[in-house]
Amino acid sequence: MDRLRIGVIGLGWFGEIHCETIVGVPNMELAALCTRRPDRLAQQAAKFGVKKTYADYHDMLADPDIDAVSIVTMWDQHTDPTVAALQAGKHVFLEKPMASTVADCEKIMAAAAQSKGILQIGHICRFNPRYRMAKQAIDEGRIGRIVALQSRRNIPAAWTPTILEKIGPIVGDAIHDTDLMLWFTGDTVASAYAQTVSVRGLKYPDIGQTMYRFRGGATATLETVWCMPEKTPFDIDERMSIIGTEGIIHVQDTFPNLGIVDGTRLHSPDTTYWPMFDGVRGGALRAEFDYFAGCALKGVAPQIGRPQDAMEALKATLAAEESARTGAVVKVH
Repeated sequence: MDRLRIGVIGLGWFGEIHCETIVGVPNMELAALCTRRPDRLAQQAAKFGVKKTYADYHDMLADPDIDAVSIVTMWDQHTDPTVAALQAGKHVFLEKPMASTVADCEKIMAAAAQSKGILQIGHICRFNPRYRMAKQAIDEGRIGRIVALQSRRNIPAAWTPTILEKIGPIVGDAIHDTDLMLWFTGDTVASAYAQTVSVRGLKYPDIGQTMYRFRGGATATLETVWCMPEKTPFDIDERMSIIGTEGIIHVQDTFPNLGIVDGTRLHSPDTTYWPMFDGVRGGALRAEFDYFAGCALKGVAPQIGRPQDAMEALKATLAAEESARTGAVVKVH
């Protein structure tokens, strides 16, 4: 097999971006789509020229011509389709967060251990070339032992009212930086403390401020603000500092890193994560799917996006959310 036939389960805005990315990967074929919304299913099938459509993911998984699935449902709806896909022997690309509970992560991992298919968790920041270069410098010993980390990942208020009815900023976004910090340190989080602020009275708070203590002694602070004013001159304020005993690494991916001013306004299209070129997506998401397809076609377990790493990131962010609710430092087991 030299081409991976993949179906996408979940066709919200990011499921559509997955489709726009997959169609540009040479050794992948977007072979099937699945959502419970008939109108959306028909619209997306027409857009991508996909003939196989399903309202029930079980029917998709029963199709022997589907080799893999990308699961882009809401985070609290990840477990059942992922376990079912792995039990059906499919390769699975599962978006982050891996699940909504540690118990569900363990259930997914148990299914993966018994499956013929591989499992990769979509922690996309590991495919951002800036973070990859930072990791390379760390592995080369250029900054010595990591003792402190700081991150900021802030987005405009206009993006988030709907999202904040489904997930909060710590598990929703600080999990990216948590995963990166775990990767950079090669360590796990021992305890978490967090505070949140509700600005607009939505289901989840708009702001999360988190502190970690790692088992090896390093500390970290993570800022996640989901209510930046509309006039803020960037779409994402994304930064990280990694402080070692021998040096410092500073990563900045704050948009706009490209500004296009036309007759209407300033435009700052994404150039890092899923930029659009000639109708297909590139960037880190494309690199992530390239990597997934390569692993699946070779039948080797991914070393980036491992489920055990994703579970550690979820453990830490859930502990931070618990801390924000209780006001106490929460140990991570």
